[in-house]
Amino acid sequence: MLNLSKPLAIVAGVVAVAAILPAAAAAQDDYPSRPIHLVVGFPPGGSNDIVARILAPKFSEFIGASVVVENRPGANAIIGTDYVARSAPDGYTITLGSASPLAISPHTYSNMPFDPLKDLIGITTVAQTPELIAVNPKVPAKTLPELVALSKTRDVTFSSSGNGGLPHLAIESLKIASKGRIVHVPYKGAGPAITDAVGGHVDGIIVDLPALYTMVNEGKLRAIAVTNTHRADVMKDVPTSAEGGLPTVLAFNWFAVMAPAKTPKPVIDKLYKALVQTVQAPDVKASLAKLGIEPFTQTSPAAFGEFIKAELVRWGEVARASGAKAD
Repeated sequence: MLNLSKPLAIVAGVVAVAAILPAAAAAQDDYPSRPIHLVVGFPPGGSNDIVARILAPKFSEFIGASVVVENRPGANAIIGTDYVARSAPDGYTITLGSASPLAISPHTYSNMPFDPLKDLIGITTVAQTPELIAVNPKVPAKTLPELVALSKTRDVTFSSSGNGGLPHLAIESLKIASKGRIVHVPYKGAGPAITDAVGGHVDGIIVDLPALYTMVNEGKLRAIAVTNTHRADVMKDVPTSAEGGLPTVLAFNWFAVMAPAKTPKPVIDKLYKALVQTVQAPDVKASLAKLGIEPFTQTSPAAFGEFIKAELVRWGEVARASGAKAD
């Protein structure tokens, strides 16, 4: 007798797959059919949260569904980013990440729960802002060369929002480039780091420009340089680190949207198109500009993939040279 059980099982499997494929395609065609959760790995009020909440209303219009900003802070955004990496790859749970968790933490944390290149898929960067080097007004240095000269004579202390993030690596980059006595003083968040810089408990601070903008305008801190290739529109009188003689001190925070790996390409393409339209909207540009944040998009998701690979290499070199660790 012929054993037909195996062929029948194969046929049943083929039929099952054939039934699933149209359903999956239909789901992609209907995307999005429910709210999208945009996860931010930092607490409310920080740069990531600000960017997410500026983008969300217009993003909702262009993607055709409600976009809900959801804060899941902890461990330099690793907790929130890992949550997204483990979520269903259907385009309904995505993250607005930044340089710290996506390009720096893999080099400064000993046990990363996710791989940004394997467990996530990049859609595009959406914005960028430089780090700002600022000092307490009592510090005699008024320019970057003067600050470097001062660091050759005594310790110059700089606060940051914590170990292992972009501000920390920016401080280490300054230390390496200046060959001065630059001392990193980590705090638990930008708020206390700024408070002690204003109070004179440390000489200066390096964090995202938007966080220091008001303090500089009020004269509570003195801006020394922006760590970017060009000056910031909101601080045109503040030179770049390159103009100050340290072109390798390049530390700008970029913000990017990523989805879980294996999210279907049609879904990624829809998200990409809507995000680029959002960032190019005049009212969104104006809202970002007021805070010293610039639109920054990639030509395609693939281009963003190459960008993040280069950032991982660049910050890996700084982390290794400085020995910076988060834990």
